[in-house]
Amino acid sequence: MRRMNLAIPTREYDALIFDCDGTLTDSMPVHYVAWRQTLSKWGLSFPEDRFYSLGGMPTEKIIRLLASEQNATLDAKRIADEKELAFLELIHLLEPIPAVIEVVRLFQSRVPMVVASGGFRDVITRQLLQIGCDGMFDDLVTAEDTERHKPEPDVFLEAARRVQANPARCLVYEDSDLGLQAARAAGMDFIDIRTFHTPKRISIET
Repeated sequence: MRRMNLAIPTREYDALIFDCDGTLTDSMPVHYVAWRQTLSKWGLSFPEDRFYSLGGMPTEKIIRLLASEQNATLDAKRIADEKELAFLELIHLLEPIPAVIEVVRLFQSRVPMVVASGGFRDVITRQLLQIGCDGMFDDLVTAEDTERHKPEPDVFLEAARRVQANPARCLVYEDSDLGLQAARAAGMDFIDIRTFHTPKRISIET
């Protein structure tokens, strides 16, 4: 018997809005490898539990936060660029999250769909290409498109605006606490994909 897909909406919505990292793509373990490789060169500590707690926050903002906490004076933009380059070098390891991709394929051309991410546009675009989902969404909102980021609701509200959808009739797919806070603040329904998908932990693997 086929297992029920918990990601499929249980009511009709005007738009479906998807986070990318950890939601469409099983990228969080790959990101953490890139973080660890990069930050080790700069003497910054970033435990894996903390990494997951900051899911949805832009890379440069995370680096500034860590540097402040660890009393380090660093060029956050330079390190952010290094980290994203390290991730792109590992992007061949990226896989989709099947339950969420099934929703995308099921509702393509039936309901407006937008990717709304705290990541950089070029990195998110590369991820969608890697998992075969490029061209399947009506729009893409990334860190460059809003001044405020998750847990603020701006990225989701901008996604709804671009497809002229009422936020109260939008469904968000997310995998992070900051992202869920943003969805609540936007007045949107949401599905926490952690209820059916758990990424592997790198710290345990190595």
